[in-house]
Amino acid sequence: MTNPLLESHDLPPFSRIEPAHVEPAVRKLIERNKQRVQALLDATQDYSWDNLLAPIESLEDELAQAWSPVSHLNSVCNSEALRAAYNACLPLLSEYGTWISQHEPLCRAYQAIADSEQYARLGADRRKAVDNALRDFRLAGVSLPPADKARYGELRQRLSELGSKFAENVLDATNAWSRQVTREQLDGLPETALASARQAAQRAEVEGYLVNLEYPSYMPVLTYCHDRDLRREVYTANCTRASDQGPHAGTWDNSALIEETLGLRHELARLLGFDNYAELSLATKMADSPARVMEFLHGLAEKSGEQARAEWRELQAFAREAGGPDRLEAWDMAYYAEQLRQQRYQVSQEDIRPYLPADRVLAGLFEVVRRLYGLQVKEVADFDRYHEDARLFEVLQDGDVIARFYLDLYARPNKRGGAWMDDCRVRRQSGQALQLPVAYLVCNFTPPVGDAPALLTHTELTTLFHEFGHGLHHMLTRQTVAAVSGINGVAWDAVELPSQFLENWCWEREALSFISAHHETGEPLPAELLDRLLAARNFQAAMALRRQLEFALFDFRLHLELGSGSYASVQALLDEVREQVAVAPAPRFNRFQHGFTHIFAGGYAAGYYSYKWAEVLSADAYSRFEEEGIFNADTGAAFRATVLEQGGSADPMELFVAFRGREPDIEPLLRHSGIAG
Repeated sequence: MTNPLLESHDLPPFSRIEPAHVEPAVRKLIERNKQRVQALLDATQDYSWDNLLAPIESLEDELAQAWSPVSHLNSVCNSEALRAAYNACLPLLSEYGTWISQHEPLCRAYQAIADSEQYARLGADRRKAVDNALRDFRLAGVSLPPADKARYGELRQRLSELGSKFAENVLDATNAWSRQVTREQLDGLPETALASARQAAQRAEVEGYLVNLEYPSYMPVLTYCHDRDLRREVYTANCTRASDQGPHAGTWDNSALIEETLGLRHELARLLGFDNYAELSLATKMADSPARVMEFLHGLAEKSGEQARAEWRELQAFAREAGGPDRLEAWDMAYYAEQLRQQRYQVSQEDIRPYLPADRVLAGLFEVVRRLYGLQVKEVADFDRYHEDARLFEVLQDGDVIARFYLDLYARPNKRGGAWMDDCRVRRQSGQALQLPVAYLVCNFTPPVGDAPALLTHTELTTLFHEFGHGLHHMLTRQTVAAVSGINGVAWDAVELPSQFLENWCWEREALSFISAHHETGEPLPAELLDRLLAARNFQAAMALRRQLEFALFDFRLHLELGSGSYASVQALLDEVREQVAVAPAPRFNRFQHGFTHIFAGGYAAGYYSYKWAEVLSADAYSRFEEEGIFNADTGAAFRATVLEQGGSADPMELFVAFRGREPDIEPLLRHSGIAG
């Protein structure tokens, strides 16, 4: 049997990849890599970039190219067979990663290069790659005694398995719940949401309408549905996914996984000489200490507290005046907030949706990056696709292809929720050949209904720009060393800078004039509707900020204080954080943490604060465009050269200062959020 994962391809051969290919390919590549790394070390004692580090980079890249489409398919086209194959490889990859990172002769070889005269002659990118590698050797316990090394490997492997199982439980719990409803029960929903619910029922071969826990399905119910009982039912099903509460209580319960994950992370940190996992997490981030992170988060909480409490009192008063309940519950908040927004600004997401057909939005996005960076983006019609929703685009500079990206926009069963960018290929020099970067850009928007085009909300528009910002960071890099190319090697609390930065154009009149057009008439977004949209930009902004601070403080304290005995349980800590920063009470059955994939199945453990940390950078970076012109090509070229092209080759603060001329100021973030400093 030929195995496509063992062949060289410019792009993944998705249609040929079968679950049976996965484990044999990974095993073979890992064994080959181990043998070749050892052979490289044995071949000479006079190590250099060319005779050791470059060949190892090539070996690692071949393994990454085999695993990348498997990981992607597991996220966007999940099946039992693929899941089993994916999970079978996690311990293999974990063991291999530990083998590499604890390889003492390899570490000594890197150190020999760092200590030699050749180090000074290496470019900044290669020096940074060597420095990062030496740091990572230390963080993998390369100098630990043999028993501790073995325990490190066990911990990393088990944590990998726990993260995968956590995500699977969330996906399975999401897929398991749906509710067949009547048209009357959905009274209040806009026509687009009703059409989606009808289409979902038809696909499930049931009568009437179907609501599920995919975001484009449940969120309109919480926002528009007059039926309070249905709102509560949908809210409850969503906020208790994969937990000990709710309609599937205990079926995919992540409780034990959370406890074990936290315990093993703490043990891992202590094994490596850190007091807690938060300290270990910050070893590769911009923030220099846990105290600095806590100071940052509490500072934002203090600045937003008075306004957030005022917004909450206002919402409660409005609901009472509108004949609502005496006590607002969590399933009432989005509903009455939307009514208040419409009363005050006469605008809703549904008013905007007809003017944001997906293809028009994409054309507008590509026009933004053309004006900023001189890029052209063209769709590729004929390619090996993994799903009918998948699309492929080329990014061109002066007629030459410099990158490609897959785009997968719509929610569907067996697809992980949320939105993300991941790398398919990294830009790197291999001998005489330059490998071009390729990205995956994934969202979960409301899909097209019937023959009508997909129509986005303004929130979905900003999500698309956010993920494309990540994509530009990956695709516009000029680095040719994989370890610092694109987002590789970038401090995690700076990685959101390019993504949040690009969102700003979603709020600019000049940009919206060509991003938007009515899907039937082609008319641009009317000026008065745009005025109302912009006026409503910061509606309940302080409450939204406090919600993000709730997540960030919960995450960071969870990893900072575990083992100190300062909290009785995960739930008790979350309750305490909510008491401190949340303005609206959460019901006792809420189990948000059981679906918090960012920190239990993603890269954000003790790092969720990064969203706000990087937003300070992005808002301040954008303020230069506000000063010099939002489509000033020279300013765009400067941002591209100092931030996007540099990847992880330099310290993020150095890059920011190179662009802005000074260190970041929090004022633009507060101003953009409508919060008094």
